[in-house]
Amino acid sequence: MSEAIKTTKEQVRKTKVESYDISRSDETLHLATDLAKFIKENKLSTSVQGKDYVNVEGWQYAGSRLGIVPIVDHVINVSNDTEIKYQAKVTLFDIKSGHTVGAGFAICSNKEQGKKFYQEFAIMSMAQTRAIGKAYRNILAWIIRAAGYEPTPAEEMEYGGNTSAAQPALTVSPAPAPVADVVSAPAMKAVPAEPAPAEAPVTAYATTSQKEEIIRLLNHPVITRPEKTKMLLNINRLDEERATQAIAKLKKAIEDRENGQTAAAA
Repeated sequence: MSEAIKTTKEQVRKTKVESYDISRSDETLHLATDLAKFIKENKLSTSVQGKDYVNVEGWQYAGSRLGIVPIVDHVINVSNDTEIKYQAKVTLFDIKSGHTVGAGFAICSNKEQGKKFYQEFAIMSMAQTRAIGKAYRNILAWIIRAAGYEPTPAEEMEYGGNTSAAQPALTVSPAPAPVADVVSAPAMKAVPAEPAPAEAPVTAYATTSQKEEIIRLLNHPVITRPEKTKMLLNINRLDEERATQAIAKLKKAIEDRENGQTAAAA
């Protein structure tokens, strides 16, 4: 094995995912204290009726400190003629062990309070966001509570945060004109209705198998921690085409580095 590869592997070993022994109270307290500070400094909580609920970004930070990242398994359109509704499933992946350690399901509907005028993509996105929070809540509620916050993701709470959305203008119909006026008035031309805007195509996000392949490649010893972190933070935003490109790029970087070259992975 070349000295360059030995050096790269040694750097990877020194930058492993931070690990906590949750059976030790001192380590649990340290993580909870750090989490409370991070949430406060970055304003990652929402106050509902005097209680503070952590936004999904705060839950993701708690998970990242333990080496646990979310993967969106699927988003299903369960809408009908009168309702826009999506269901999402998210699993949690432990980078250290390489195993799935949790999961969460969630839905979002435009019939919810404050979401009447949400567009379809926003409903779909919120279903995914809620599922991420729910998945983390199922395994990390205790650490959020220890940090001094309510153990329910903010996105699950019903509150009037969206009531400021623009409401459609009320149309007041004019009173009918007297018959004499109608007869004598010149004929009015009908104004054609404006065509409805075309719906934006729904993005085909990366499949579960593509995400699993990306994570498998990211765990290769020659991939650095910054590269792994950058890719994992954006994995749920990849569409199928970009995921295919990312897999190809990772494979090439690994091959080049194993041959003693220094190609960038991301």
